[in-house]
Amino acid sequence: MIPVRDWLSHRVVSSPDETALVRAEDGESWTYTDLDHLVSETAGRLVARGISEGDRVGVLTPPYVGTVGLVHAAMRIGATFVPLGPNLTGRELCERVEQTDLSAVVCAESTEDAACAAVGDVPDTPVYSVDEPTNDAVEAVHAVDPEPVEPVEWELSDHLCLLFTSGTTGEPKGVPLTAGNVYSSAVASAFRLGMEPDDRWLVSLSLHHMGGLAPVYRSVLYGTTLVLRERFRPGETADDIDAYDVTGVSLVPTMLTQMLDRRGTLSDSLRAVLLGGAPAPDDLLERCRDYSVPVYPTYGMTESASQIATATPAQTADRLGTVGRALFGTSVTIVGEDGTPVDSGETGEIVVDGPTITPGYVDSDDPTRLDRSAFGDHGLHTGDVGRVDEEGFLYVLNRLDDRIITGGENVEPGEVLDALHAVPGIDEAAVVGLDDDTWGERVAALLVAEPEVVSASTDDVSSGSDEGDHAEGDHVEGVSTDEADPDAERVSAADTDGPATVDDDRLLSVLRTRLAGFKIPKTIGYAEELPRTVSGTVDRAAVRETLRERGHDPRDGPEAELETAGFEPADPAEPPEAENDPGRRPETSATDTDDGDRTDGSADDHETDGDGSETARDDDGDGSETARDDDGDGADDASDTGRASDGGVTDEPGDENSSGTDGHADGR
Repeated sequence: MIPVRDWLSHRVVSSPDETALVRAEDGESWTYTDLDHLVSETAGRLVARGISEGDRVGVLTPPYVGTVGLVHAAMRIGATFVPLGPNLTGRELCERVEQTDLSAVVCAESTEDAACAAVGDVPDTPVYSVDEPTNDAVEAVHAVDPEPVEPVEWELSDHLCLLFTSGTTGEPKGVPLTAGNVYSSAVASAFRLGMEPDDRWLVSLSLHHMGGLAPVYRSVLYGTTLVLRERFRPGETADDIDAYDVTGVSLVPTMLTQMLDRRGTLSDSLRAVLLGGAPAPDDLLERCRDYSVPVYPTYGMTESASQIATATPAQTADRLGTVGRALFGTSVTIVGEDGTPVDSGETGEIVVDGPTITPGYVDSDDPTRLDRSAFGDHGLHTGDVGRVDEEGFLYVLNRLDDRIITGGENVEPGEVLDALHAVPGIDEAAVVGLDDDTWGERVAALLVAEPEVVSASTDDVSSGSDEGDHAEGDHVEGVSTDEADPDAERVSAADTDGPATVDDDRLLSVLRTRLAGFKIPKTIGYAEELPRTVSGTVDRAAVRETLRERGHDPRDGPEAELETAGFEPADPAEPPEAENDPGRRPETSATDTDDGDRTDGSADDHETDGDGSETARDDDGDGSETARDDDGDGADDASDTGRASDGGVTDEPGDENSSGTDGHADGR
């Protein structure tokens, strides 16, 4: 049974002198008694300002100690905590204020202008600042004396907080989480990760994403210590772990990579690195295993109050790519297009259910109502594509709406992404579908190449794409490029004028052994780094734009011009006149790759027409596509729902905006 009052009021009775909070920047700490005094005063001043039980309070403040106080103060007075992203535009903030019918917005000096812009078109929504206001329309929270506050009793179904999905593939949606959702998530997470009385969890993620907010609630429930860093800086965050004997931390893959790049490894005080918000690259997991960094890849979302499934380090040793089994109390079902469950190992949409799942989305037409249109017989349809193996381990591939349909053939971005990661010299990749006049969509990929294995600059690459999505890629590190490809041309990054690239022929030669022809990207572009949203997931719109501007077709000759796909074109090319036609590529025997794809490129029931073009589908290994391409990004970010381990990153490299995924570290 959940405690009936705010959780801090219970914790201060049982652990009054234990350390509740440490500020990483200077080491200042607060006991649970200190924190309770701060929260009591803040709650009293909010009540004096007219905030009461059942209200929704928007909070637009930096991720600092005062925000932690506001989280618990809202619960003490029975209000719903609604965190707003400090980095959002005025228009984006206004949309969120209108959508949620806020009773007030609390800001800080640094966010005062944004808060005023957010309520500009929303009448009767006061703005209060925790600092000294500079705008006449803003009043100071501390300008009134606090009123006595009797902690409000909570029911499991009461809305504790309300967050927003990341909006990477659509408009952000309001997601209310009940006290029961957050409480159940804390219990299930402790069962999977373990919990010790002296645990210290480091938070450097945004507190408006579940990846940052969840530890604030959980630490009070567990009676452990929260170490709060206001802004993520890779080296300093890594140092915090050692300085404060941190045992757990929530990160997205890019953040962890940056920390390891700067410090090599992390302190041995760590018990768990909860890694979410985007797919965890295999090489990053292997790197962590080599340096004894205890990584727990996780899949979660805002709608599940953080984790859905989490893999232990031991489980990923021989199952790279898995996010583990579902947490206690959570059910994961893979369904086909008709909504019925599929067999183990088959791919479909991930549907989740259990006590951690939101009761619904805020209705766009009526903020007091919930929209449950995304729920079905088996629970919430996440919009993510994945599979569950016979042992119950979940693998997340990509978003359902990331799927590419080229000439009638379905391509999953995650599959293409896996193949790209096998190419020596590719560090990260994002796979999307671009508009194509002939086939509807074409597979496209934006790549980040290692600077030491390049063939040329891509400053003058031509635009060969129309429009596309993107896919998140793994980071390839710690692998000797000479061993991986002894013939690779080595050019110093300093000798190029743009992003490092990989030789097109070498790229295609690897992909042809792993993908059917129609799945091989027809448009390739390069960047120094993948564009990402504030929550850490790949920014698919930005990837499309980059590919439109700088994409090129890696194939040469007739095959690149004929644009064949999975069915015969209306005006097919002339058939070859003879077997020895010089334009005909010699046929090879068909073999199967590790993942079951044809290695020769010859289709089971299709063949080339002798000039390098395909008649029905390009399984002949020439690199030309068949009907459609998949954009294998493998992103969780996830979904427009805040994907999880709900992580977030900031303006600086790896900084918060996610989750994100939320996500998608909250973990997507």
